[in-house]
Amino acid sequence: MLGFQPYETFQLLIETGGVDRTNTLLIAACDAYARRGKATPPEMEQFEALASRLFPIAGPQARAKGAAILGRAEMLSPTLEQLVVDNIGEDLISFLTGAADLSEPTMLDIIARYDVPAAATIAARDDLTNVVLAKLFQMNSRKVYRALASNAAIVPRGAYLSALARSAQMDHMVAESLAKRSDFDAALLAPAFFDLSDEHRVKVIQAFTNRETPKLPTSRTIEQLTVANQELTKALMKLFSENRRPEVTRLLSQITSLDEVRCGQIAHDVTGAALFVILRAFGCSAYEGLKVLIHATSHDSDRSRALADFATLFGNVTPESMAYLMSAWRGEVNLLELNKPEYKPFTEASRRTPSQTLAPAHNPVVEQAIEALARIGARRAS
Repeated sequence: MLGFQPYETFQLLIETGGVDRTNTLLIAACDAYARRGKATPPEMEQFEALASRLFPIAGPQARAKGAAILGRAEMLSPTLEQLVVDNIGEDLISFLTGAADLSEPTMLDIIARYDVPAAATIAARDDLTNVVLAKLFQMNSRKVYRALASNAAIVPRGAYLSALARSAQMDHMVAESLAKRSDFDAALLAPAFFDLSDEHRVKVIQAFTNRETPKLPTSRTIEQLTVANQELTKALMKLFSENRRPEVTRLLSQITSLDEVRCGQIAHDVTGAALFVILRAFGCSAYEGLKVLIHATSHDSDRSRALADFATLFGNVTPESMAYLMSAWRGEVNLLELNKPEYKPFTEASRRTPSQTLAPAHNPVVEQAIEALARIGARRAS
């Protein structure tokens, strides 16, 4: 078989040659099968019988070497896959990564062993069945969930979507991976907002653009406070212009009911994303809000672009939606409600919308307003 004819010769050598001869035969047979290319069904069946005899009686090093060689074969049956997995030892991860195909029984067997590195490697593959996916999502492992979150072949919906969203709240690497995906609703990352990069914090806010949100139990309180938003912006602008961020922290703690640590993060966030949420939640307009953000942020060469993006967001997200996002920071809402049809974003591309519309960062009107605010902001703060 495969350059070693006749097959009976193998059987005789196995029975009479001892362990050393068996080791040699195992490696030679695995090498011959790997070089064979695409084996015919009779050849595969014959080799299965031979390998099943050789692997149990060969030495540990020969089994590992033979399995590594066999793992490079173009085609493996579930039986041969199992022999590779059982004997390959430290090279298991490289086999799982490089194998063109893996059978469902092999994947399930590895997951059942609770071998986390191996399971995480499987979770990164693009040929997972629903049964395998279900087993992977049942594993309580950060490594596995990080691989699942990065796997573009997995569509985040239903129970999988819920599991990934919950995992993002506990693992910033999962949250960051999900934030990079275009097929994941970034609004569900609201609880992980402060673990995200600057770019992805803005992406979370943008996910609430033109979007209805469930009614909040604290909406009446927020509505009462929005009446005094001019006094609020004036106080914040003065504190930020004088770099009195500890006092900003105490003020935010009083008006938002967020804990002081979180308010400290908001006060010291020089990107302005978290502060934008607070300002918009309390009904601040773009003009009032930008006066505060100009003094709170530090953008250097990108300053005008970042502030222009916020100017656009002031017009595109409602105070109610930002109040909802702020409530998510307090853990008061069930974000998965946003998956209901009535809370889906309702923005649709329109053929009548002119494609030459200026992007926010290049809108000269917005840029002139920002420059004007920058000139008068310090004077008005005093």
